[in-house]
Amino acid sequence: MTLERRNGRLYYYRSVRDGEKVRKVYVGAGEVARICYETDMLRRTDRRAHQERERTELERLEGLVALVEEFSGAAKVLVIAHLVDAVYRKRKGEWRRARSA
Repeated sequence: MTLERRNGRLYYYRSVRDGEKVRKVYVGAGEVARICYETDMLRRTDRRAHQERERTELERLEGLVALVEEFSGAAKVLVIAHLVDAVYRKRKGEWRRARSA
């Protein structure tokens, strides 16, 4: 996005990607150019703020996921210890009660 001044007048162009090429598209001149430029800058600022909020929220959730995974691992160890203590064994991926001798 560029706001250009030529011969004392303002002209506003947006950069548009067309495949691999980037080209300028004329938007307006004079007061319209200034208004469009300021509107686009506000949208860009809002979009960046929204992305930053989402990034912060994602980092917070990743921290919570790490705690849950740690708790889950500890619970799995306790369950296996309880099953072994209760004379169960693992056979083909399933826990089964061991035969009594």
